[in-house]
Amino acid sequence: MTDTRAQPLRADERAGRDHLPGDNAIWVMVLGDLIIFGSYFVIFMVHRAMAPQQFLEAQQHLNLTIGALNTVVLLTSSWFVARSVLAARAGDIAAALRLTYLGGACGVAFIGIKAYEWSAKIAAGQTMGGPSHFDEFFNFYYMLTGVHLFHVMLGLLILGIVVRELRNPRKRRIPMIESVAAYWHMVDLLWVVIFGLLYVMR
Repeated sequence: MTDTRAQPLRADERAGRDHLPGDNAIWVMVLGDLIIFGSYFVIFMVHRAMAPQQFLEAQQHLNLTIGALNTVVLLTSSWFVARSVLAARAGDIAAALRLTYLGGACGVAFIGIKAYEWSAKIAAGQTMGGPSHFDEFFNFYYMLTGVHLFHVMLGLLILGIVVRELRNPRKRRIPMIESVAAYWHMVDLLWVVIFGLLYVMR
């Protein structure tokens, strides 16, 4: 039976509260991902500047409501994961587990909504590979949302590792839980930028 009672933090975990949350390695990875995505965003902006009217016309075919819904879902997920870290630090393992599950459920919902959106676009003939600026917009759309979707799936996998950690009384390493949360928040931040560039910016 899994022990989810409050447990005191180890000395190394208490000391970690005065430093950057998580392991240093996760912040190196987060910074690297932000630089790579930042490069994609700059390239998108350059191409958009060369054909603003055509990109704007293509943008009208995106469903702003679906994009906003996915944004709310991921931001809610980030809130659950942040609360999970606080609960884990406080030793409330039952709450940390529950909040991690809720954060993961939001991630699964995001994937489902994105799959629905993609299927609708493909059915309408809005796919990759065309020579026009209209099709070029959708090349960026599928590339940016596709790479981001991969990061969401990877995030769900590592949230599963957090669940395993929390369910094992001999582990429950707070720095590891914080590292996963940092990655998940990065994924959500990237989506907010993608949403702004693809769906909102005029």
